[in-house]
Amino acid sequence: MPWQQKIPFLINQPIGVSLMNGQGTSGVLCGTSGGKLLVMEYLYHTQFALKQYDFYMIQDINGFPPCRQQRVY
Repeated sequence: MPWQQKIPFLINQPIGVSLMNGQGTSGVLCGTSGGKLLVMEYLYHTQFALKQYDFYMIQDINGFPPCRQQRVY
């Protein structure tokens, strides 16, 4: 499925973004605006930033898989 078709299912979910230049990032998908993907990313301590990625920069987006239930001791 093309990544653009995944957007409605991934809004407000944690995602990984693969960029055309081989880099990647992760955060919470906030939506789209003017041909840009809006991703809330963690910076440091209690700081977050809303980053914008032009559609032409994006290779793919994927939602995070769920965590398995594990005992914590």
